[in-house]
Amino acid sequence: MEFSDVEPDESCACGGCTARRRARHLAVRSGRGVSAQARGARRAAVLLAAVGSVFGGGAVASIAAAAPRTDSPQTATTPQGGVAGLFGAPPTARRSLDRPATTRTDIMRRAQSWVDQKVPYSMSQYWSDGYRQDCSGFVSMAWGLGSSQTTWTLPDFADRISKDDLQPGDVLIYNNANDPQGGSHAVLFGGWADGAHTKYTALEQTRPGTTERSTPYAYWHNSGGYQPYRYKGLTRPSPAPDGSDAFPGADAFGPGKVNDYVTRLGKLLVERGGGRFYREGPGPDWGEADRKATEAFQLAQGWRGAEADGYPGKDTWDFLVHHKGKDIPPAAGAPAPPPPTTQAPPPFPGADTFGPGKVNDYVTRLGRQLVKKGFGGYYREGPSPDWGEADRKATEAFQRAQGWTGAEADGYPGPHTWKLLFS
Repeated sequence: MEFSDVEPDESCACGGCTARRRARHLAVRSGRGVSAQARGARRAAVLLAAVGSVFGGGAVASIAAAAPRTDSPQTATTPQGGVAGLFGAPPTARRSLDRPATTRTDIMRRAQSWVDQKVPYSMSQYWSDGYRQDCSGFVSMAWGLGSSQTTWTLPDFADRISKDDLQPGDVLIYNNANDPQGGSHAVLFGGWADGAHTKYTALEQTRPGTTERSTPYAYWHNSGGYQPYRYKGLTRPSPAPDGSDAFPGADAFGPGKVNDYVTRLGKLLVERGGGRFYREGPGPDWGEADRKATEAFQLAQGWRGAEADGYPGKDTWDFLVHHKGKDIPPAAGAPAPPPPTTQAPPPFPGADTFGPGKVNDYVTRLGRQLVKKGFGGYYREGPSPDWGEADRKATEAFQRAQGWTGAEADGYPGPHTWKLLFS
């Protein structure tokens, strides 16, 4: 059986065309014919063509698409396109660095929409929302950038963070200098899957389509090369009004949700006997502890099935905020543990501790707490003991998030700012 060379389809991402494109590229770049590596790639293309001839037209692509997904993929198959506007339009210089404001909740909602639709992987096609269907296009869509970036340009829209700072909506990026287009990858962080922080929920665009799965930190392969990043346009949701008993809506709760209503739900559940479900907190990040405690409260009311799914609806919220119904019973055979204690805010060190020229540990402590609360986008490095403009801007953003204006949001912490920041 003989095979003739076939020009690869530039828009096709199948194994055969990819191998042939690389072979052709290497031959042209060397200027002296096909290299050994290119000949190997061509042999791979011929082998794929042979398989296709056995199983029928289009079988190669079908086999690749139908290959079973394992829990431990060995190689990344996520080549990506270049920077592009929506639906592949040429990017504009003015919009190329836009960082539209968004929240973690919106990031996770957009990402989940692709997971639910199982958007097919492609480095050249664009989904109905206008974003390229590869890994970097997926993150661009989730962040709401208004353009499809690459793994090399996404860091321009983000700040480097540490592993311990990772929260839903952040990303892990690996850039391979030896294979910039085909060997790099970006993954959206969906939350830790274990208390030891060795596994996390990854939402990613990879063949055959968008997936959500438990993934070892930092990734299945090239783990040491992945770096965590946080989108610079991230804003903290408006806090729940003090004493407001109105139900905020079901979409305020669930995986990826980060807001003050989640904190309030957790505190109400603790008051009703759900403290044993929380190792720490409650806090604004929805977690399995919130779901289990909510489910236990619903079961205590005699509700079953969809009425006890662990996600608060109007009735659950009404019972909690108005202290109606039955409390969560203690675990079988064990006394109910005391509710977790909340640490009191540290004493305010005084307004003269902060401002231009101030250098002390309280400035560092302020900055770290601002980062923890989601206002760390102003820090290129640090926080540090030297007061800087990043400290002032982050403090001002926190104050404005409380609804303050004018002199109340001047970027310099007073006793009230300090108390709320550490509560």
